[in-house]
Amino acid sequence: MTAGTMVDFEDVDKDIQELLHESINVRQRAYCPYSKFQVGAALRCQDGTISTGCNVENASFPAGVCAERAAISKAISEGKAKFSAIAVVAKSVNGAVTSPCGVCRQMLAEFGDMPVYLAPPDMKKVLKTSVRDLLPFSFGLNGVMFD
Repeated sequence: MTAGTMVDFEDVDKDIQELLHESINVRQRAYCPYSKFQVGAALRCQDGTISTGCNVENASFPAGVCAERAAISKAISEGKAKFSAIAVVAKSVNGAVTSPCGVCRQMLAEFGDMPVYLAPPDMKKVLKTSVRDLLPFSFGLNGVMFD
C-alpha cells in the first residue's frame, strides 16, 4: 500500500529538487553509530528559507532525535512556524522508501498538512505524499486536526 505517488526526480519542481539535495547534504552529518542509518530532512519555511536536520542517536535510545524533528526544532528556534513542504532522504528498506516515524508524523501534523517528499539517496524515484496521507487521524488541542 502506498499513500502517495511515485515520480521521477526530474519531474518534481526545482524547489522540491533543492529540498531533496539539501536532505542529501545534511544526511551526511547524521550521528548514527548504533543503527548506521543516516536520515536527512529539509523543511521549506513559508518565507522560502530551508531548515535542515539529521538524525542524532544516543546510547539511551529515547534521547535520540529524528531528522524531521531536528529540522522542525531548528526552524522553530529561528522563529519560523509555517511550512510549505518537507523532503526526507534515507536508504530504502526491502525496496520501500523510508517514511517518517509516528512521532515525526504527529510533530509534522502540529504545523498542518503539507506535501512530503520521500526518496532514497540515489533520488531516481521520489514518493510524493502529504502529512494527511501519512497520518490521517492526527490529534491536536481541539481533537482531530484534519477534517
